[in-house]
Amino acid sequence: MHQQLKFLSIIIALALPWPALSQGVVEQFKQAEQAVTVLRNAGEVVPLRGLNKLRIAYLGIGEPLSGHFLQALRRYAPIAALDGPAPGELPADWLAAQQAAYNLLIIEIQDYSIEGQLPSAFQYLPLIEALGRQPNALFVLHGDGGILQAAPALWEAPFLAIAPVQFPASPAVAAQIIFGGLGAKAQLMGPIYETPFQRGDGLSTPGGLRLSYLPPGYLDAAREQRLADSVRTIMAEGIRAHAFPGGQVLVAKDGKVIFHEAFGYHTYDRLRPTALDDIYDFASVTKISAALPAAMKLFGEGRFDLDAPLKRYLPRFGASNKGDIPFRPILAHQARLRSWIAFWRGTLKGQATYPWEREWDLERNNDFRFKARTFRADSSRAYSIYVADKLWLHRKYPQKMYRAIRKSPLNEESGYVYSDLAFFLLPAAVEQIIGQPLEPYLQHNLYGPLGAGTLGYNPLRRFPRERIVPTERDTFFRMAQLHGAVHDEGAAMLGGISGHAGLFGTADDLAKLMTLYMNYGSYGGEQLIAEAAVQEFTRCQYCPEGNRRALGFDRPMLEYQAGRSMVAEAASFQSFGHSGYTGTFTWADPESGLLLVFFSNRVYPTRDNNRLSELDIRPRIHAAVYRLLGE
Repeated sequence: MHQQLKFLSIIIALALPWPALSQGVVEQFKQAEQAVTVLRNAGEVVPLRGLNKLRIAYLGIGEPLSGHFLQALRRYAPIAALDGPAPGELPADWLAAQQAAYNLLIIEIQDYSIEGQLPSAFQYLPLIEALGRQPNALFVLHGDGGILQAAPALWEAPFLAIAPVQFPASPAVAAQIIFGGLGAKAQLMGPIYETPFQRGDGLSTPGGLRLSYLPPGYLDAAREQRLADSVRTIMAEGIRAHAFPGGQVLVAKDGKVIFHEAFGYHTYDRLRPTALDDIYDFASVTKISAALPAAMKLFGEGRFDLDAPLKRYLPRFGASNKGDIPFRPILAHQARLRSWIAFWRGTLKGQATYPWEREWDLERNNDFRFKARTFRADSSRAYSIYVADKLWLHRKYPQKMYRAIRKSPLNEESGYVYSDLAFFLLPAAVEQIIGQPLEPYLQHNLYGPLGAGTLGYNPLRRFPRERIVPTERDTFFRMAQLHGAVHDEGAAMLGGISGHAGLFGTADDLAKLMTLYMNYGSYGGEQLIAEAAVQEFTRCQYCPEGNRRALGFDRPMLEYQAGRSMVAEAASFQSFGHSGYTGTFTWADPESGLLLVFFSNRVYPTRDNNRLSELDIRPRIHAAVYRLLGE
């Protein structure tokens, strides 16, 4: 029994998550939508809400399990997969252990006969009956509901749905109904004998609360086929030209993910194919996905004033040349801040601490020695900031970095200058307001409610290295292959946590955050950020001054220039997004309902490779999305 209930390890398909594009697949999916029937939904537990409060586990009973069900569930939230009771273990004892660890169980039961044999799940009726009496257990029967005759405890389960076996997509549809990506609408075509369930029974549930995941061709087969062909051609060209070893593209239309494919490999040795659940270094896409949504939320709550001087939130800047500058121009890159500071160079012997004191001269530094009291090979209480293996930074060094920002001169002329420094400052200001570190605030208030379980800093603390896509082979500072450690040197020197770089995650989870913005702060039936706040942060702030930027977000050029814009010419002026140095890009357009997420690791093995931009990979894909789906 223990073996039959063992954890089904799901590795997301390397190509499409659906079978090859065909009208038959689409029709089967639509038939499944009309067939998955919800028989119980006590207290409207489904669609699930408050994901940040749920600790969800999955259990599969019977063989063969669908596979698609758990895979589809995991696109919405982190979900543990359980073993069933060990041989000789009482169901009650096993259940007590699970209830202590999880407050929601989702159970899939294989409920159909193979070659006339009784479904294997019938061997586990005592366990099924015990589960059926739990107030926090949701059931999906992959079959015809016959097991309901033998397990009457299921009749009163909080949630009970039947996913008919004759439709291969029905388990995936059932998973999306549970999370509100799709709505339930089917009714029983006939009674389930010896049970309370009769012909015509079936409850409706709302859909569209979260992203839905549809097979290719669901909306418009011809257009989607041309889009798939275009994206594959452009990505193949990029891989052939060594613009990047691999990548992925996700496209959503009106909250429906209709294209998501992975291409190539993690590295040029072609050892690990790119997968849809790979985790990427966001680079500057961090600017719109970490401290910024936190500031946006605080603004909507009246706790953050964009027009208050910087010194209100960062008193240490009170006597600096920046103390009276408000966050509005700072976040719009309109505050005369320097573009960036190469903080790592200030740790080297023979180099000025601040670049404006003296030009850095790396030729004088060919022995590559660090200044005293900066780094150690081993961690300690004093040297507690991990930068790379055998490279631990002194815990007080970030204070020197903020002092460098504080002392940095302002640009002589006003106007738009893209600046990383603004997003070094924002996390500190947010933390001053909330009175706690940024990371747990984000997880509890934004990433958790979104079900975006991979979004976060320092991913090696939570995920295996193999799932993370490597970036650069650092040959000038950390002297290591960067794999799971942030690419940006400044963010690394802050322990991997900054507002300008350092966030990692999957395309699915970034798409959830971007959809939250497109919905003006609403996702999963919850208003996570005030609508007015999202509108304010995503609008152009200084257009009359020639600055196209919103607050943190990039926007289309005021006058489109082919070859210089990363954004499709057809993108509306209401659209917004950002790009990242490592080869990332995302763009959302509330007017057309289009969302693009593009991931690559173009800096592998070196940042000197700029073929991604030279070949216009990102704008060409974006243009194809609008050309084929923008109407």
